[in-house]
Amino acid sequence: MFRKILIANRGEIACRVIATAQRMGIRCVAVYSDADRAARHVHLADEARRIGPAAARESYLSAEAILAATRATGAEAIHPGYGFLSENAAFAAACKAAGIVFIGPSAEAIAAMGDKAAAKLRMEKAGVPLVPGYHGENQDPDFLAGEAARVGFPVLIKASAGGGGKGMRIVTGMDEFAAALAGAKREAAAAFGDERVLIERYLTRPRHIEMQVFGDQHGNLVHLFERDCSVQRRHQKVLEEAPAPGMTASRRKQMGAAAIAAARSIGYTGAGTVEFIAEQDGRFYFMEMNTRLQVEHPVTEMITGLDLVEWQLRVAAGEPLPRKQNELSIHGHAIEARIYAEDPARNFLPQTGRIVHLVFPAAADAVRIDTGVHSGTEISPYYDPMIAKLVVWGSDRDAALARLRAALGETEIAGPRTNVEFLQRVASSDAFSQAALDTGLIERNRETLFPMAIGTPRELLAGAAYAELVLEQAAAHAQACASGDPHSPWHSVDGWRLNEDSHHDFVFLEGEVAHTARVRFLPEEMRIEIDGQDHAFGAEPLADGRLLVRLDGRAFKLRAVRDAGVWHLFCGGEYRRFALRDELQGLDEDAESGSLAAPMPGKVIAVMAKAGVRVAKGTPLLVLEAMKMEHTIAAPADGLVKDVRCAPGDQVLEGFELIAFEADAA
Repeated sequence: MFRKILIANRGEIACRVIATAQRMGIRCVAVYSDADRAARHVHLADEARRIGPAAARESYLSAEAILAATRATGAEAIHPGYGFLSENAAFAAACKAAGIVFIGPSAEAIAAMGDKAAAKLRMEKAGVPLVPGYHGENQDPDFLAGEAARVGFPVLIKASAGGGGKGMRIVTGMDEFAAALAGAKREAAAAFGDERVLIERYLTRPRHIEMQVFGDQHGNLVHLFERDCSVQRRHQKVLEEAPAPGMTASRRKQMGAAAIAAARSIGYTGAGTVEFIAEQDGRFYFMEMNTRLQVEHPVTEMITGLDLVEWQLRVAAGEPLPRKQNELSIHGHAIEARIYAEDPARNFLPQTGRIVHLVFPAAADAVRIDTGVHSGTEISPYYDPMIAKLVVWGSDRDAALARLRAALGETEIAGPRTNVEFLQRVASSDAFSQAALDTGLIERNRETLFPMAIGTPRELLAGAAYAELVLEQAAAHAQACASGDPHSPWHSVDGWRLNEDSHHDFVFLEGEVAHTARVRFLPEEMRIEIDGQDHAFGAEPLADGRLLVRLDGRAFKLRAVRDAGVWHLFCGGEYRRFALRDELQGLDEDAESGSLAAPMPGKVIAVMAKAGVRVAKGTPLLVLEAMKMEHTIAAPADGLVKDVRCAPGDQVLEGFELIAFEADAA
């Protein structure tokens, strides 16, 4: 077994690999960019090496820097994690040439599956079922349009050299094809350095089911059952579970045999995933093979009791697979929720900023947290905005789902916006609860999953008022103790007023909505008036840092966290943020306004707008690349493009006005 390995990755996967390797007595070397100098994986590793600036292409994607760090530290092997260089055949070959073990498949196997079009042809020869489409080399736009017409709309344009939803477009008619093709090629070139695409028939209610496979250097191959990854947004997975609901033993056997045939056709070693797209009647087709460990591998570990990273290390060290196919079995059900810094209400736009408060449910045999962040971590625009993976296990799907809902309700994250409440809505939806799964589940249930804004709970406003009182009381007490007259009433925040009733007023802002709260201190009780409605009121701090608040005879627990002038409130799985008005004067809250300012730091990829041209609402004006995804800036209303203030290739900061736009009068 290896004595020392280097993990050529960051975030939660680096932390997860470190945990297994150190358990096995293997020393771990972390690598980090300038943006990750204080990252969690750096602290967990036995030693760490800087590999470059924040930009991934100059650090985590620099094969030269990673190989140099490996040689300098004496590491015998490199674990690539997923993403970055994990499916880079040239990097795997360079490791071999340098006498360093690449903990993954051979360069030849990566190359065979890395070209998605060539892989489809190989799978056809291996007898693995394929979706009808075009997977050839001819990339002429007119030819591809003809192939799309032959296959029949709707069609899916996919990058030949990659996955993860990048370079992918759904096209419903020929009038959309040219623009979609151009966008897919542009995104594929940016993400993978290869603009080639393939065309496939788009299945209208498909499920995304994948098989975990494992091979060793002795010719042994097994599958570790399936995962259902159908719940997706923007072609990226949101919830994954194992086993797949409704999977029959005979279908599992067929799918497993197809997955092993796919892996055997390229002499596969290590961990890999064969992804299938399945119709509702159970028919399935090969989609692609990911020649690495998957983000969602923990659900397989939860139902099999195995450590797949340990298997990777043992296979890479030349050992045979720890178990044979007939020694593998499924126990219970597991579900994984991906927690991201993103805003679901704005088409899942990635978010940046400092995590000021972070609480996860307690880890246990049935609850697992894989994360690469901690309180104080800065979510930067340079990398994927994943915060954590929350994985739960239950004796059956209903038990696992109940545990997931409870665990999400206990998760508290303040700072950048996250998808935690959205995940709760998905997990509680009828569609997911009844396992009515397909890749369109989120879009099909938009009214349920993206509800209209509802009123602000009075409980949270009362909690914010009490928390602010406690904070001001502490500050006043400290000031009074330091003054020459600690008994002066001017140091009190109990609402004392000369010739006035005893009260304290607050104005909290939630977005652009102002809420008033007046706390009145009466001889026999305390009361609070919220937006004009009066309530009996009381509260006290608890030992765990939360508050016990009483409102009109009801008692509830909440947590209040203050960051600068903003209160973050968590209560019963609900999260709100309130700001004190006097600390927000002049702040422009246009996050929801449809402004044509950059919503985050990024690179301008394409500009379609022209100064002086009138456009209709929804017309694409500009494409911005940020956090590994393209984001289209569209006209917020019918109006006039007055000026274009950027060009393709420009790097822009958040808030930079990209286009001066004048909306037509209503």
